[in-house]
Amino acid sequence: MAQSAAYSPPAASTITPTGYVETYYQWNFDEPSNGITNYRGFDNRHDSVTLENVALGASWRIDRVDSKLLLQVGSTPATYYSGEPSLPGAAGANASDASLWRFVQEAHVGWHAPTPNDLFFEMGLFASPIGPEVLAINQDWNWSRSNMFFALPFYHTGLRATYAVTDELSTTLAAYDGWNSVVDDNQEKSVSGSLAYKVANRINAQVLYFGGIERPAGAPEGPYWRHDFDAYVEVDPADEVNLMAHANAGLEPNRLGTSAWYAGALYARLEPLRWLWIAARGDYFREHVPPGATPIFWPMGTSWVTSGTLTVDFRPTPDNLSVRLEYRHDRADAPIYFRGAVAGTGAAGDPYVPNARSQDTLTLGATAWF
Repeated sequence: MAQSAAYSPPAASTITPTGYVETYYQWNFDEPSNGITNYRGFDNRHDSVTLENVALGASWRIDRVDSKLLLQVGSTPATYYSGEPSLPGAAGANASDASLWRFVQEAHVGWHAPTPNDLFFEMGLFASPIGPEVLAINQDWNWSRSNMFFALPFYHTGLRATYAVTDELSTTLAAYDGWNSVVDDNQEKSVSGSLAYKVANRINAQVLYFGGIERPAGAPEGPYWRHDFDAYVEVDPADEVNLMAHANAGLEPNRLGTSAWYAGALYARLEPLRWLWIAARGDYFREHVPPGATPIFWPMGTSWVTSGTLTVDFRPTPDNLSVRLEYRHDRADAPIYFRGAVAGTGAAGDPYVPNARSQDTLTLGATAWF
């Protein structure tokens, strides 16, 4: 019979500092004149040594209180908060937009209830639980993130409760403001439920549902419920071999039709030496947009995007330093990338005009953490 997972308060208060630095140089073989590697989210600058992200924070445990704060600065937060609603203020209240929140990556307070099994309540700003990839590169297999990570939400604010059914099985229920919203831009809340199963060094799996009204108030599509279904499983047949699959699909019936999507990614990683990892990833993302509706993920006229990625990860100090060399090929069924001489100035009213259906990049990145 599986053991129950009970929470044991620490004998003394503990504070654990955490932080990381991410920097890279990238060569885009299309040599876009505007220097932009488009629709990559974070590693998006051609022929420039770039500070991608710097994060610093701490987590702490005091009796049954278990909380975390993580601050960030760099190019990553600009993309991370690109979907944050802009809401006006008033004489007695502040406005809210990305500039207000962009330096906060995570901030939440939590409490473990005195129950036989661990019941943990949290409130605040969380990294999205959708999918296996995370924002900190040192915890991912590749340097760049998949199209699924880029398109799906990065963060949520709200409340959630996690119950440890056993040491391996847990379930989480949550209510959030929505997708990428510190402050909500409509009057409805989103809900999420997930089931996670983990056996250390052998299997890590999750199934998740996320639903809510995600269009802003007054959108022509109307206030209709969006459904997202997500699942992934990582299997480690040996200490040196890691395999993973991720699937996501969703739909949003609305006044103009039904917006829908499906996406998937396959991952593999080998560790031939303690200081050398080799990882590969392929992903595909297709979106259906009814006539007249605003796309949820990709530019108008784009039905699908795909990418293939190969990463060589050198770890001279395996627990604190990773230096990665990565080749990636992106492709879409419409021109959403940049190549050569790019029309437009990038200024308001004169945006850059995408002119390529594919792009190829070689990235040298380094990240250190504690």
